Amino acid sequence: QVQLVESGGGLVQPGGSLRLSCAASEFTLDYYAIGWFRQAPGKEREGVSCISSSDGSTYYADSVKGRFTMFRDNSKNTVYLQMDSLKPEDTAVYYCAVRLLTVCVANTTEYDDWGRGTQVTVSS
Repeated sequence: QVQLVESGGGLVQPGGSLRLSCAASEFTLDYYAIGWFRQAPGKEREGVSCISSSDGSTYYADSVKGRFTMFRDNSKNTVYLQMDSLKPEDTAVYYCAVRLLTVCVANTTEYDDWGRGTQVTVSS
């Protein structure tokens, strides 16, 4: 069974940085599209970033473009989300998810398996 485990969340001040990890078991991450999503209280889950396995392209929501970077370490079967210049509006539970195809899409229903999430809180 596919398993994804997120880690790296926490409390950080505005302007600070965090690096989230998404480790996979029972499958090889770089065969598939992997997305990062987030959900703030009272809001719908939204896409943050995605990396495609077909050509390694990465995609970012406009709200995080230039501040967040997604990348893989295939030797560790892990993907990361480096988050810099964090803002209070980045506060949310962050999830990684796998789409058992090679290309990223925005629709959350197209992703097949999800981790349990990690809380990110940006506050002074």
